[in-house]
Amino acid sequence: MLSKKHALTLAATLSLLFVGAANAGAVLDKIESSKTLTVATSATWPPQGFINDKNEIDGFDIDVSKEIAKRLGVAVKFITPDWDVITAGKWNGRWDVSVGSMTATKSRARILDFPGTYYYVPYVFAVHGTSKVTDHKALNGKTIGVEGGTTSEDYFSQALAIETTDVPPVVYDVKTEKMKTYSGSVGPLDDLRLGDGTRLDAILTQRSTLDAAVKKGYPLRAVDNVVAFYEPLAIATDKGDPELTAKLSEIVGAMHKDGTLTKLSDKWYGVDYSTIK
Repeated sequence: MLSKKHALTLAATLSLLFVGAANAGAVLDKIESSKTLTVATSATWPPQGFINDKNEIDGFDIDVSKEIAKRLGVAVKFITPDWDVITAGKWNGRWDVSVGSMTATKSRARILDFPGTYYYVPYVFAVHGTSKVTDHKALNGKTIGVEGGTTSEDYFSQALAIETTDVPPVVYDVKTEKMKTYSGSVGPLDDLRLGDGTRLDAILTQRSTLDAAVKKGYPLRAVDNVVAFYEPLAIATDKGDPELTAKLSEIVGAMHKDGTLTKLSDKWYGVDYSTIK
């Protein structure tokens, strides 16, 4: 016979298990019952996400989101919260998933789940077209622009702690005390385009972001062909719904296997970022 103390402990344990079971799958159930997947993303980060000429949200992340919703058999709805709100976790049902090219870092993995990495983007150093720099190591000590709160900022504090293990190790061979941070990815590009050394000597940015800017006429170029680091970019979910995480992991895996992510990457970037080259 259980003692009163042990009986109370068992009751408390069963109560916690019941609550966990009751909550398990709640987000996935909501998606299926509402027939809508609500996706948090960005509309100011081309070609991942932006507003097109038809005043509609468009881009690589948008197409990936639509494909995920299609495979779930539901419609998709987009919202664009601030990035720091998305990465803070505890979404409280405001959206179901983030498809916003988020890096699965160890610190983020404590508050979010990452069901699947859907592409890998190389980060490169870029300079103004008139710059004489041809070796990224020559940028040591220079004024370099980055988007704040991202892996490009973490690079200079040597604090990159990427959760996945399927990327090459990071080599920190550029250091500076003159890093300048911006609230978005376009800010560093805009300041660098003003001229070599006018506000910045260089930037550290995603290769895809740099290529998109060059296509728009920005007089910028990658310093060399060296990749500073590869960023594995994943879809994210709030903690607490293993059924949703498992379902999304299955979907992303299938999208890799059947070539869907390769096709979408080729469409938006002109290169296959779905695997590391």
